Amino acid sequence: MATVASTSSSGTSILALSGLASGFDWQSLVSQLAQLERAPEQLLQNQQSTLQGQNNALGSIKTELGVLQNSLTTLKDPSFFDSRAATSSDTTLASASAAAGTALGAYSFNVTQLATAAQLQGSSGAGAALSAQDDVSGLTLSAAGFATPVTAGTFTVNGKQITIATSDTLQAVFDQISAATGGAVTAAYSAQDDKITLSSASAIVLGSATDTSNFLQVAKLSNNGSGTVTSAAKLGAVKVTGPLNQSNLAATIDDGGSGAGAFTINGVTINFSATADGVTDVINRINDSAAGVVAGYDAVNNRFTLTNKNTGDMGIAAQDVTGNFLAATGLAGATLVRGNNLLYTVNSGPQLSSQTNTISADTSGLTGLSVTALAKGAFTVTVAADTNTIKSAITNFVSEYNKVQSVINSQTASTTDATGKVTAGPLTGDQPTEQLSSALRNLINGSITTPSGAVEGLDGLGFSSNGQDNSLSTTDTSGLDAALANNLSGLKDLFTHAGTGLAVQLNSLVTSTIGDNGSLIAQQSNLTNESSGIDTQISSIEKQVLAYQQRLTNEFVAMETAESQSNALLQYLKQNFGTTG
Repeated sequence: MATVASTSSSGTSILALSGLASGFDWQSLVSQLAQLERAPEQLLQNQQSTLQGQNNALGSIKTELGVLQNSLTTLKDPSFFDSRAATSSDTTLASASAAAGTALGAYSFNVTQLATAAQLQGSSGAGAALSAQDDVSGLTLSAAGFATPVTAGTFTVNGKQITIATSDTLQAVFDQISAATGGAVTAAYSAQDDKITLSSASAIVLGSATDTSNFLQVAKLSNNGSGTVTSAAKLGAVKVTGPLNQSNLAATIDDGGSGAGAFTINGVTINFSATADGVTDVINRINDSAAGVVAGYDAVNNRFTLTNKNTGDMGIAAQDVTGNFLAATGLAGATLVRGNNLLYTVNSGPQLSSQTNTISADTSGLTGLSVTALAKGAFTVTVAADTNTIKSAITNFVSEYNKVQSVINSQTASTTDATGKVTAGPLTGDQPTEQLSSALRNLINGSITTPSGAVEGLDGLGFSSNGQDNSLSTTDTSGLDAALANNLSGLKDLFTHAGTGLAVQLNSLVTSTIGDNGSLIAQQSNLTNESSGIDTQISSIEKQVLAYQQRLTNEFVAMETAESQSNALLQYLKQNFGTTG
């Protein structure tokens, strides 16, 4: 028995058990009666489930129609059938592309010069020598202006291992070389040449597989089979990290004294600070700007460069404004290495030129044709109708049409299981859906009248009904191949004619179905509204059921209370007055 609670007229809570006084399990009865009252709710929920199934089914059709419309958007565009394919006779010499409508034909090109970019090469010696004097006893490795920082570790000379730290001076390294080899190998630095020289009475052997320091590489010392080994090039270089005023530039850098130095490249202002910016910072600032150049530091030749981002014979303008960054880096009096224009001929005509390696209509006069030269040489570019792309678009359209009809069939068909039970699809008997399927089929299978004639419908292209459902067969496309080869204009009219084109008519049908005000959209909206209305009905019924359940409960509680009071009075009488025989 369940416990119930009620409140007496005096406000006192009365706890009772169902049937405790009466012996009758009335609470189970109340629950069963309430459930009977909910029977209409179940019917409404079943109806709502059906509506949701129909809405979902329409949603799947809408999705497939959207995909179909994408393919129709392509096919209803007349310019699509003017698509062109450009082919180079030698893909190592050139690549090509052609816009729709480009004149058909073969074009002979002969490229005699490729386009290159102009470069402003700063004067060599941008970085100062390692030392202004031969004495390097005060020059620590960490402070030396090598192009690459020296790393601590070991290196080997004549089989003897020398261990160095970056805090060592260059002279200390020389002393260790001499000590390790018993004085057989000596080292010295020449400020005039900015090079290190190792000397010995016999051939010097440098390096081993276990070396951990890069000193020999940084010092540009390598074996030559003799007793004299000298740095292969000058050692002093610009330090690209750290402040500009500590970057080992040959000239003292100046930003005007306020940290607001400036210079222009091709009219674009670049700012710098001698104390806050490093070489890399300024180079990145140039490269990220709209100056149209790529800045860099060439450590091998110890010079700065500015290279045009675009190819062609054009200059580079650079000028200091505040401070002397361009002068200090050798770019103010730099040498311009001129770029080259692309030189070529078309069909043995006069020499033409282009600032880039791409030949466009601007220079060739061939509207719609773009050719990118990859190397010098003669080649032929053939422009033809892009029948492969057109064929792919048409076969894709037929495939998408079949998918739409397949989804419609699956949502409208009825199935029978092994016991003979028939289950209807969510849209079985739905007239708008069946009308949509028929409308699509009628357009697809119908004849299209076009001005050019010859191609009257998809059946003539090999896409015929399979006789079993609304889909089209795609096994034989010989008719399509023939039309692409011999009657491209007729094929174009079949799909794109403003009044009767198949793609135009189908697109109009699809738009009227799934567009903003489409019939399928309206149908889905009605189903959604109907389902929402059922929610309201169920909520209303449930309120009535709960009220009914509470009313019955209150009545039975009152009965239990009265029964309990009667029993209590009877018990009182028995105890006080006894029973009569």
